[in-house]
Amino acid sequence: MIGGQGREHRFLALYALAWAGSTIAYVPFLTLLLPMHVRELAGSEAVRWLAATTFLGAIAASLCNIAFGWASDLVGRRRPFVLAGLLLSSVMLQIAPRTGTLLSLTAVIALWQVGLNMMLGPLSAWAGDQVPDGRKGLLGGLLAFAPASGALAGALATLGDAFSLETRFAVVGVIVALCVLPLVLLGEDGFAQTRARPAEGSDVARKVLKGMATRMWLARLLVQISEASLFAFFYLWLRSVDPGLADGAIARVLLTAMVIGALVALVAGDRADRTGQPVSPLVISSIGAALGLIIMALAEGRDGAIAGYILFGLSTSAFLALHSAHTLRVLPDSARRGRDLGLFNLTNTIPSLAMPALTLALVPSLGFSALFVVLALLALCATLLLAGLRRTA
Repeated sequence: MIGGQGREHRFLALYALAWAGSTIAYVPFLTLLLPMHVRELAGSEAVRWLAATTFLGAIAASLCNIAFGWASDLVGRRRPFVLAGLLLSSVMLQIAPRTGTLLSLTAVIALWQVGLNMMLGPLSAWAGDQVPDGRKGLLGGLLAFAPASGALAGALATLGDAFSLETRFAVVGVIVALCVLPLVLLGEDGFAQTRARPAEGSDVARKVLKGMATRMWLARLLVQISEASLFAFFYLWLRSVDPGLADGAIARVLLTAMVIGALVALVAGDRADRTGQPVSPLVISSIGAALGLIIMALAEGRDGAIAGYILFGLSTSAFLALHSAHTLRVLPDSARRGRDLGLFNLTNTIPSLAMPALTLALVPSLGFSALFVVLALLALCATLLLAGLRRTA
């Protein structure tokens, strides 16, 4: 028999692997493979195609994440939704490189978003069901390895220049399945043991948690606008700085930022558990994101651009992972965790709705540097929100 601590460690390991797999499901696709496919199809119209597909895909993601998270609350199980979402998103991932028009590509991406968020919504709530508050900093540190895993998968998918685009998509799909299926098959499901939290018995405590959750939501939204802008247009921006930079080199830049960010988050998350100060790492990492953007705005060559992005990437990687873990502490109703996390997921998808318009308004006339300055100001606003939360917590 596995003791309580052993079960806890086992679940953390399975969950970290599954979350890495869910990230691999979209990071290589949206940062590398989709832009490659769009560039082949659209040429000089690639930015507009990416903006259109990102916009419509974000709408599908917003609705589905809330709906499937809430559905898993009502059913009381996460496993069936995660498995069904894995299957649907995997099928759509293999169809995507075989599309030849903007309309067909947009339809495939919308269905892929349905499957992806059928998996992601219940999966994000599953951690809250099983991981106690005293371990959520460690959970956040482990989650930070997910973006690094996504970047590594992107590097692997672009390793061989002779690989066809279809082969690259297939490699990603296999890796996702190998990561997610162990949790689906072996992880403990159900959330009766965590349904009743002491704080939920007090109206005052619920209001405090709701206020904290609102500040957390706004801060994440501001950082995510910056992250989403770089996420979608990083490939095209770095190619504009150095047109000769190989696809594999770009993937390695992503990987470097994510790996360093994961290591920072793991140390910071464990320390947050021990000190009881989970907000401080969020403040520091949001400042780091702003500084990275300023360096990118001022950079005139490849080396400066890459250095700025690495600082930005490691900071946002640590921020988003630790923020996700701390959010599980401040949600006011654990019986509706999937629904509430779906609402938090709007901080991921709303930026994807606003970001194309922001990018198209600034980049064609003022260049990427103007965009980076605006995004840095948003990250600093998030810092102020979180610093206020630290004083009131």
